[in-house]
Amino acid sequence: MSTPSVEMGGDVSKGLIGGKRIAIIFFSVLAVMITWRIYQQLFAWDKGMDSFEPEFQIYWMNLLYAQWIAEFTIAAVLWGYLLKTRDKNVFNITPKEELKRYFTLLAWLFCYVWIVYWAASFFAEQDASWHQVTVRDTDFTPSHIVLFYGTMPCYILAGVGAFLYARTRLPQFAERISIPFVIAVVGPFMILPNVGLNEWGHTFWFMEELFSASLHWGFVVLGWTALALGGLLIQIVLRFIQLTKLDDEVLVTEDMND
Repeated sequence: MSTPSVEMGGDVSKGLIGGKRIAIIFFSVLAVMITWRIYQQLFAWDKGMDSFEPEFQIYWMNLLYAQWIAEFTIAAVLWGYLLKTRDKNVFNITPKEELKRYFTLLAWLFCYVWIVYWAASFFAEQDASWHQVTVRDTDFTPSHIVLFYGTMPCYILAGVGAFLYARTRLPQFAERISIPFVIAVVGPFMILPNVGLNEWGHTFWFMEELFSASLHWGFVVLGWTALALGGLLIQIVLRFIQLTKLDDEVLVTEDMND
């Protein structure tokens, strides 16, 4: 007759954290960001100063179109896959399986935060410095093409992907909508529509040397919504605590020896 027994040692967390998965995400995002930056360094000054030059169309508008095609394709495939493969029996999964899925969600959130870091710090500040030393003759500048139409759609892909994963695979988020989760994803997402207002404003006013101008406030306020990730983290940790107190917790395994 089989009896439950408690495993001791380091096997409890084996396969849960997914260090290799985190490393792949880290270096993949890093590689994409560095590639964008190298491309800017190579072609921004020589090919990106005059939007009426043929070289601008070749090196920058083609990059923009390629990014749009890739982003819409990835969004359709990735989000469609998450919805198509949703767990229809999500409220009956074991605590062990639920815990594994939470670590997968944390990997999604890590990808989201890592991309947001690059978009909101490095490339956003680069855009401000670029427009302080050059005169724009188009809304699609070398810095905008990478920042607004490259890095921002990337973190939208990851953020919405994380939200869909949680909604379709974790009971806590499938049962009700997490307000911190919605704020943390929708807030930074709304920065992209705010770009339209920003570019419209720059058509009439020159504010290149004053980032604190009122037209830019939307970027700051919507960027602050990422702080809602702290509330989401609290929700996840509280669920972790509940899972470790259940009778069918991860530490209990089936002893197949008679």
